[in-house]
Amino acid sequence: MRSLRRHPQRAVLTPVLLLALVVAVGGGATSCVTAATYDDLLLQHERAKRDLVQAQLERDRSAHAATHTSDALTSTREALATATARHAEEARQWGERVARAQAGLKAAADELAATVKDKAGLAASVEQMRSALDELNRRKAEADARVAEYRALLARFRALIDAGKLNVKIIDGRMVVALASDILFPSASAALSKEGRAAIDEVAVVLASIPDRRFQVEGHTDDLPIKTAQFPSNWELAAARALTVTRAMVDAGLPEARVSAASYGAAKPAVTSATPEGRAQNRRIEVVVVPDLSTLPGFDELQKAR
Repeated sequence: MRSLRRHPQRAVLTPVLLLALVVAVGGGATSCVTAATYDDLLLQHERAKRDLVQAQLERDRSAHAATHTSDALTSTREALATATARHAEEARQWGERVARAQAGLKAAADELAATVKDKAGLAASVEQMRSALDELNRRKAEADARVAEYRALLARFRALIDAGKLNVKIIDGRMVVALASDILFPSASAALSKEGRAAIDEVAVVLASIPDRRFQVEGHTDDLPIKTAQFPSNWELAAARALTVTRAMVDAGLPEARVSAASYGAAKPAVTSATPEGRAQNRRIEVVVVPDLSTLPGFDELQKAR
């Protein structure tokens, strides 16, 4: 008992120990425990109860704090997961926007490249069109010049045309002065008649007045064959008549360097020879104005190739 009085705090270890002491005291040892000791034991019991309640409160507080912390962590994790998902969705949307922007940039670049190409092609096309237009204008000018020359030739031969001695035509793109051989020559002959020589003299004077032009006299016959010692065929007859006309033109003053002769025989009829009238038209002398090749398209290229 002395030990209990000297160190009462050691006896208050747990509520269970305190209860055991009380039971022991109540079991027959009451006479040995003083009132002071009893009071002291009660005081220690109350203290132990308070400590137990305090400890319980601390445990409850700690448990509540832990629960609160766990809930806060759970909320934080949920908020973090939500934010992560939101950021992932925003990143996906931005990725789609970037992809669309890149596709738009590529389309714009392709369109720009096509525009540049089209512009270059357009420039080339414009240049080609300009060249074609220049060529067209040049050809038109040449055509206008040929028309003017044809009209001038008609005007020069107007008196002979009106007299029925010749015609001026465009044949195969060439200006041709056509004279009926029946007026110029007797049948099957290459000798000019008096009337024929007069007509050739007039034609030669007109042709000589046309500067910088050469002429070719072409002989033509009908398809009726001829076979004599002097003219074995129509070809020889047409050649002899062409040479006769050429010589008469030179005698009339046309420079011989500007005139030549050719024979076609019956190879190039002007009309069908099925009728006497047609055969009469095919017997003819044609004086062709030789085209100036230097005015024709492609002449420069021909010169370079030569």
